Amino acid sequence: MADLDTARAGTLTADTPNGPFTAIYRNDGAVLASGWTDDPHYLLPLIHPTLRPGDLDHAVDKHDRRLRKAVEAYYEGEPTAVDDVLVVQSGGPFLEQAWKALRTVGAGQTRTYTEFAELAGNGQAVRAAAAACARNAAALFVPCHRILRSDGSLGGFRYGLETKRWLLDHEAR
Repeated sequence: MADLDTARAGTLTADTPNGPFTAIYRNDGAVLASGWTDDPHYLLPLIHPTLRPGDLDHAVDKHDRRLRKAVEAYYEGEPTAVDDVLVVQSGGPFLEQAWKALRTVGAGQTRTYTEFAELAGNGQAVRAAAAACARNAAALFVPCHRILRSDGSLGGFRYGLETKRWLLDHEAR
């Protein structure tokens, strides 16, 4: 097994209908951060300091190709193509449990922030659940876009409500 190089990370940028989508990933292929931007440096501050790489490598490798294939398949109508992508985030017990719970909300499904708090193990922690969505560094792979307000409205999304609505409509097809 190759040594895990935490000082360097790879990057991938793919064109999507929502604009450029970029991911930062470790040399084992685990995604550290992702979102709709063409600037990987925008994503770096989203990564927990204990995981944040010091250097980004833009070379194409097997992980770049695998992630690109998953993102392209998602946009070509296979929304589950991103489900098995390994993601690593750090943020404390509740946040980490919440991010795992987000990955159980399948494509085409939504949950309210209250339901999401229950999924994360503490139905009283609605604000903390909302904070988990806001602090999620790995958009798309950890699908915070599937969480809505109790009245059915979209709530917030780091990459804009137009992108959130597009993703939900795409997954509902």
